[in-house]
Amino acid sequence: MANHNQLGKKGEQLAVDFLIENGYDIVERNYRFNKAEVDIIAQKEDVLAIIEVKTRSTTDFGNPQDFVKPKQIKNLVKAVDEYVTVNNLEVDVRFDIIAIVKEEQQFNIEHLEDAFFFF
Repeated sequence: MANHNQLGKKGEQLAVDFLIENGYDIVERNYRFNKAEVDIIAQKEDVLAIIEVKTRSTTDFGNPQDFVKPKQIKNLVKAVDEYVTVNNLEVDVRFDIIAIVKEEQQFNIEHLEDAFFFF
C-alpha cells in the first residue's frame, strides 16, 4: 500500500476514535453510492453527521479542508440523500470535515462542524 493510502487509513481511524471520544456513534464507514464515498456517517443525539476526513503530512500546499472540492461535495450530498431516503431517517443532517495534519510523530485533529452547505 502506498504511503499516502496508509496515511489516509490512519487518519480515518484517528477520526473515528476522535468522534467516539466526543460522544458520537459511528453508523457507517466508507459508505458508497454511485461515484461518492462517505468516509464516516456518525450520529450524536438527533444529528446525522456526514464526515469527510482529509489527512495530510504537511500544510505546505494548503490545509486539509482546502482539498474538499465542489464536485466532491455534490456527490456526497447525492449519496447522503440516498442513504437518508433508503433508511427512512428523520434526522437533521450536517456536513463536517475532520482535518488531520501529521507533524513529526503527532497528529493534529481539527473537527469543522457545518463545514459546507449545499442548496
